[in-house]
Amino acid sequence: MSFSTAILTNGPGQTQEVGRVIGEQSQPGDIFLLTGPLGAGKTCLTQGIASGLGVSGYVRSPTFVLATRYQGRLTLHHMDLYRISGAEEAWDLGLDEQLFGGGICIVEWAERAAEIFPPESLWTELDHVDSGDQRSISFIDWPDRYRTVLEQLSTAFPSPQTSNEVNS
Repeated sequence: MSFSTAILTNGPGQTQEVGRVIGEQSQPGDIFLLTGPLGAGKTCLTQGIASGLGVSGYVRSPTFVLATRYQGRLTLHHMDLYRISGAEEAWDLGLDEQLFGGGICIVEWAERAAEIFPPESLWTELDHVDSGDQRSISFIDWPDRYRTVLEQLSTAFPSPQTSNEVNS
């Protein structure tokens, strides 16, 4: 069984707060695959996850370096596939070492190499809702073990626009 939910946030701070809740619940081996257009909040969400893991310092998008590692309660491997052209190039970067090396892994622009990620990866789609700071964060087909974190997110960020659905 898998679960899906969507949350609307009002600015980068609230997007980071969603990430913090996720980071506090993260377990070794978690793989978060982030998709969405430029400026949708992928790095903001990652910053929040890092905060929830206890990472100190500023977390920035690794667009030009492709991968960055941070240490908190777990090692955070943060990758950005924006500049790659496909799965083969992602493997050439040593992505497998990051995905299966303990800690947790966050991959921005994951759709550029979607076929290489294991099925237990956690797909998260971010998007602009309006011309302001409002963003939509859709957690798509999360495995059953994430029911608790999705319920916490739904409780922490209630709004009339928030949708929660359980898929079998």
